[in-house]
Amino acid sequence: MKKIDVFKKEVIFTLFLFLCVHFVALAQNVSVSGQVLDSYGASLPGVNIVVVGTTTGTITDIDGNYVIEVPADAVLRFNFVGFQMQDIPIQGRSIINVTMEEDLMRLDEVVVVGYGTQRREAITGSVASVRGDELREVASANVTQALQGRVSGVEMSQVSSKPGAEMQIRVRGTRSLNASNDPLIVLDGIPFAGKIGDISPSDIRSLDILKDASATAIYGSRGANGVILITTNKGRKGQEARVSYNGYTGVKTLFSEYPMMNAAEFSELREAAGLFSNSLEELSTNDTNWQDLMYKNSMVASHDLSVSGGTENANYNFGIGYYLDESLLPGQNYDRYSMRAAIDQKVGEYLNFGFTSNSSFATTNGANLGLYSTLSASPLASPYDEDGNLKRIIRMPQDDQWVYTRETIENLGDGWVNQTRAFGTYNSFYGEVEVPWIDGLKYRVNLGLNYRQENFGQYTGEGVFNVTADNPSTAAIENAHTINWVVENLITYDRSFGKHNLNLVALYSAEETQYNKSRLSARDIPSDHFQFYNLGQANGELTVNPGDQEYYVSGLSSYMGRAMYAYDNKYMLSVALRSDGSSRLAPGHEWHTYPAISAGWNIKSEPFMDNVVWLSQLKLRVGYGQTSNQSIDPYSTLGRLSIRPYNFGSDFASGFYVSELPNAQLVGNLLKP
Repeated sequence: MKKIDVFKKEVIFTLFLFLCVHFVALAQNVSVSGQVLDSYGASLPGVNIVVVGTTTGTITDIDGNYVIEVPADAVLRFNFVGFQMQDIPIQGRSIINVTMEEDLMRLDEVVVVGYGTQRREAITGSVASVRGDELREVASANVTQALQGRVSGVEMSQVSSKPGAEMQIRVRGTRSLNASNDPLIVLDGIPFAGKIGDISPSDIRSLDILKDASATAIYGSRGANGVILITTNKGRKGQEARVSYNGYTGVKTLFSEYPMMNAAEFSELREAAGLFSNSLEELSTNDTNWQDLMYKNSMVASHDLSVSGGTENANYNFGIGYYLDESLLPGQNYDRYSMRAAIDQKVGEYLNFGFTSNSSFATTNGANLGLYSTLSASPLASPYDEDGNLKRIIRMPQDDQWVYTRETIENLGDGWVNQTRAFGTYNSFYGEVEVPWIDGLKYRVNLGLNYRQENFGQYTGEGVFNVTADNPSTAAIENAHTINWVVENLITYDRSFGKHNLNLVALYSAEETQYNKSRLSARDIPSDHFQFYNLGQANGELTVNPGDQEYYVSGLSSYMGRAMYAYDNKYMLSVALRSDGSSRLAPGHEWHTYPAISAGWNIKSEPFMDNVVWLSQLKLRVGYGQTSNQSIDPYSTLGRLSIRPYNFGSDFASGFYVSELPNAQLVGNLLKP
């Protein structure tokens, strides 16, 4: 018996030591810092650094420096466009300097440059590329989040903390005060009329960004802010049917709270200031951390399933996806269902056609509550009464405050609804004919039909978020839809003659966009169950604000020609000319022409560079181009009248005033490199 007891004690002691060591190891996070350089010793800003197997990451600053908190046994992945990806184990080190080597294999990659492709080595304009598998390395709701820190010269900024929110993209900075500064999105060769958040990162095969004017001028009046070319996944000819699944599920926790005073510090500050005395509900025995009562753990999940394959003359790709992103704040979440299909078919020897469809349905719940009320609440006050029930308000020295806590908001139920539902379907069809008696000559027609509908509903019940318990309820509903069609006719000629490579493109395209939005609001809804679905039952007045209603139709017609020539992969020349006619501009000023020219010299391909083994690539390029920004509000040339309410004593009236003068000289913003 003694031996057994001794054995049990040894086993228990061993397990205790194992658990202690295990938990200590789990708790051992180390701070790792360093600098990332290229092979010539120059710092690399914007390098993406991720802990392998997690979503934890950072990017290098302008000097190539980085700092990151990671587990002691972690592996860091360093990734930057144009360089080889590196996985480096921490192995207990606190300083890790990294030298990244240029990815020579990518010099032969085919890059989408708009209305065609080029080998990376032959590009003369400023083009950055990101592969689809690189976008999927980090858990992200949309393309903008996945792009952060991956492309030099492209600024990404977060403008909303709501789940699923898109980031602001600035390829060429902010160029206009009134017009849009967003880049043009081109999806599978067709200008994209939706929101970039409608595109699932899992569906993307490659993403190419045209940055300078010599590269974007082929998109004329829409290329001023840069162009993002997105190519989605397709099947491969001759490939057997393959089923692929990609997914993850994770839990999000708060990294750090805002540093706030505790009860003792706040009481000391108030006493020193001598401005206010404690209210009846503020007690020195309370020490409330309002942030702990507000934040919650949340979930993020992504699941994508696809089937792809092909025969000798056809290929296909079908996929469905689901994405969920919950906020750390209560009442906020985002989910998206996506579906895509791509089919390419060759008929006979000279005819090709194909169809691509990308559709999504997304729901966003919750509004930006903000943290002002949480951070400004007194730590001396308690959200609970003497019976342990949540208070509706707390009484402060100056004014009362509605109690913002996780439990309070989650208990609102139907009393607070803020929901946006968006459905978008983006479809393109192409037909291509090879002219049999002229090698390299093709005619292609692209047809695009896009539709997007967005429904918004908001309901705030009686007394919700207000210190007055009988404050009337409010509700609003908004519907908007966009219809867009595009027709592009292209003639291309692509031939190689010995050391000469020639590519010619001619284009005529027409496009029209129709947008319609309406909004209706009401007060004093008789029951929470009505929410925003039947505003006709409201006891208060229905309100239709003219400023919230919108309708427009805009069109664009274009001609474009481009020639690209390369000799022996050493000397490259590209010349393009595009002419756009936009209905948004003033009569007589609708048409503008945009020239572009660029040249390149692959110095490393010269014989006198053969013995320079330490240099992998050296290319000199120069370019010039013109673009403009026609993303102004439609009908801006006509001027605008707005309604202004006014009280004449007890009488209420509305009148019109000129809010925007007519502009008969509106020509858009002409931009040069």
